[in-house]
Parts: sequence; structure tokens; C-alpha cells
Amino acid sequence: MFRSRSKDEKAPTEQVTADLSKQPRDPQAPKGRPTPKRSDAQSQRRRAQSAPADRKEAMKRQREARRVDLAKQREALASGDERYLPARDKGPVRRFVRDYIDSRFVVAEFFLPVAVVILVLSLFGNTNRALQNVSLLLWAAIIVLIVLDSIGIWFRLGRQLKQRFPNQPTRGAIPYALMRSLQMRRLRLPKPQVKRGERP
Repeated sequence: MFRSRSKDEKAPTEQVTADLSKQPRDPQAPKGRPTPKRSDAQSQRRRAQSAPADRKEAMKRQREARRVDLAKQREALASGDERYLPARDKGPVRRFVRDYIDSRFVVAEFFLPVAVVILVLSLFGNTNRALQNVSLLLWAAIIVLIVLDSIGIWFRLGRQLKQRFPNQPTRGAIPYALMRSLQMRRLRLPKPQVKRGERP
């Protein structure tokens, strides 16, 4: 009852199995899964080939990819290439805002040079009362002018954005413009793409 089967008894089964495996598969028979697209199959093969062997190799590849991305980003900041700009600088709204600020003289861009002059005057102001008064007046004047000019930019730019981009989100565009206006023109990134006086 529990004896093992003899070789002769096993043979037919093995022969049937072998015969079945040698038979060609019917091309019309269902496979039980859909055929993948060629592009999907190629990408899977590429992923399998390019998968890093260990964690050290993965970190190395990640660093290399990050370095390439940063290099492209630096080039884009200099050339204005939209494809590789940081997310905060991308899109037609941000491009228009940059061009709007870069195409005019803005009081805020002169803040740094005036601050240096005030600093020099304040160094000599300890001994000279008149210089001290001049430096204080300059501080007050530049701050008042920057505030008034920024309010003007806020309203004028807001009106332009509503006219040009009625169906696009413009949230954060005006603060972005005011931050750009505080930078000296030659230090702005992305680099200005329009000349002063040119219509954006």
C-alpha cells in the first residue's frame, strides 16, 4: 500500500509531461496577462540594467545627478532658459513680473549703495554733528521713497497681471516682484532679459 512505485509505472507520466512541454503553444490561446507596450518593456529592461549594485553606488549616482541638475539650473539662471529654472521662477507670470521690474528704474535697487554711503557718513558722524544729521535724513528719505515706490509697483503690477493673466493663478507674484526690486540689477537672478525702458 505504501510501497514506492516502480520505474515502469513512473515512465508514462514523465513521458506525457515531456510530450506536453515539447508541443507548440497555440498563439490564439490566452496568456493570462496583457502584452506590455514596447516602451514599457524597454524602460523595465533599462531599469533592471541600470539599477545600482549597492547603497554606496546609489548614493554616488544620486550625487552625480544632483550635480548635473544644479549645473543646468545655474546655466538657466544666467540664460533665462525656462526648462531648468527653479520652481519659484518658472512660468509666464513670473517671467512677466521679472521683465516688468527689469524694464524700469526702481528706488529699492539703490538701497544697498545708499546704505554704504550712510555707513561711511555714520563713521565720521561721531565727531561731526552735521554728518550725523545728513545720514539720518538719508535713511529716512530712502525708506520713505522705497515704501512709496513699492506701493506704486503693487497697484500697477496687480492691474497688469489681472489684464494679462485673467485665468492663471498669480498668487505670490507681487511679493516676488518686490523682492527682485530690492536687488541691484546686475546681481539679479535669473539675469534680466529686457533693457530699461523696454516694454515687457
